[in-house]
Amino acid sequence: MKVNNPPSGAMTALITPFKKGKVDLAKYEELIIRQIRHNIDAIVPVGTTGESATLSHKEHKECIEVALGVCKKYGEGKVKVLAGAGSNSTQEAIELAKFAQDCGASGILCVTPYYNKPTQKGLYEHYKQVAQSLEIPLMLYNVPGRTGVSLESTTILQLFREVKNIYGIKEASGSIEKIIELSSNEEELMIVSGDDAINYPILCCGGLGVISVTSNLLPDKIASLVHLAIKENDFKKSCALSNALYAINKALFIESNPIPIKAAMYLSGLLETLEYRLPLLAPSKENLKTLEKILEKYEVVQ
Repeated sequence: MKVNNPPSGAMTALITPFKKGKVDLAKYEELIIRQIRHNIDAIVPVGTTGESATLSHKEHKECIEVALGVCKKYGEGKVKVLAGAGSNSTQEAIELAKFAQDCGASGILCVTPYYNKPTQKGLYEHYKQVAQSLEIPLMLYNVPGRTGVSLESTTILQLFREVKNIYGIKEASGSIEKIIELSSNEEELMIVSGDDAINYPILCCGGLGVISVTSNLLPDKIASLVHLAIKENDFKKSCALSNALYAINKALFIESNPIPIKAAMYLSGLLETLEYRLPLLAPSKENLKTLEKILEKYEVVQ
């Protein structure tokens, strides 16, 4: 690996709890401590699941600071923070990434610029400038279903080979063929699953971790699934866990993320309030009942 010991393994795309319209930082700290207690390797604050698109810069930075403080205090130096710092403005992404670096983040997760639909050359230059403004590792994040643009394999490989601190990619395009294409062309590229439904297949194809939505709810199960595969090479048990999680993985995307995961956490007693930032709303009554029924199959540890 060209970057020493970057964030990898079982990582949680952390939700952002709200209370009376404001970020509930006390609950945020509590949720992170729970993740650490159940063997998660890294926390990923203020990404898509963290509703970063509707947070102010002040709130975004506060969430990063809290995540770092909690991981330092309770993680015994083992639990890392891969801070979300993406934007459709290159300068804004640089500002957020540098802030996270200065606070002590172990790495940056940087989503492809959304809405303005840059070319592959534009994406290359965007990531190159963000990465070169930093001294810590940067992970690319490809989620075309959310951003309207996709990082092509040739661009991913070029960035990995030409920019020293770009070490991996969170792949959420849903394409197993793309995972195999990347892995077969560059063994040292760290590929991380960004889609809980295919965590296990990605690990089987050379992936070295996941950034999970489901682990907000079931961190112990996601940590076990990942660690069985990448640490113990026990793919049979990992597969069994993956199959057992299929129903909840599917249900957590019954509406746009993070609507269902926050609802599931509320139903499970992990959140006292069920709040989102507009334009996101609580799930429909029908979907809430569906989540409640599926949750009966799972033990949610506190």
